[in-house]
Amino acid sequence: MPFLDSPQRFGWISVALHWLGAIAIPALFALGWWMTGLDYYHPWYLRAPAWHIGCGLLLFGLLIVRVAWRMTQTQPLPIGNPFPWQSRFAGWNHRLLLGLSLLVSFSGYLIVTAVGQGASVFDLFTIAPLPVLMDRQEDVAGLMHWYTALLLIILSGLHAGAALKHHFIDRDATLYRMLGITREPKS
Repeated sequence: MPFLDSPQRFGWISVALHWLGAIAIPALFALGWWMTGLDYYHPWYLRAPAWHIGCGLLLFGLLIVRVAWRMTQTQPLPIGNPFPWQSRFAGWNHRLLLGLSLLVSFSGYLIVTAVGQGASVFDLFTIAPLPVLMDRQEDVAGLMHWYTALLLIILSGLHAGAALKHHFIDRDATLYRMLGITREPKS
């Protein structure tokens, strides 16, 4: 697999960045949902938020790298002849997925740093806080974090559904290409 993207295929960096996010986003959503229901005496009451914060901040860094990488790469051409509305929908969905991922991560950072302390990443390093940006920052950022995460999961489901439609109904190589596999699917 080539290093860089081309009009025909994604390079291994783009494939790796895509799948790291595809695994991390639903995992962080599930962890976040689960940890909000933990009882104070649960053994994971403190551990789960620390993992959620650490992984979320690492994902934020990865997303910044992904956006920068995407801006420097040639985007592969669509496979087949999609309808113009499908191409527009796919383009907007990709932009929204990246934008919402960044918003979810940034709002999580604003929640954690709302009291003026930095955000610890697995006790390895701390990301300094921004000055408090608004009154009730933790509450406002918390609402933004929750609703953007819900929308992100819904759009991720649409994205996965579209990939499966390409694979099983259209029987084209769209999913193969994002898996880094160069062969065409069997008809």
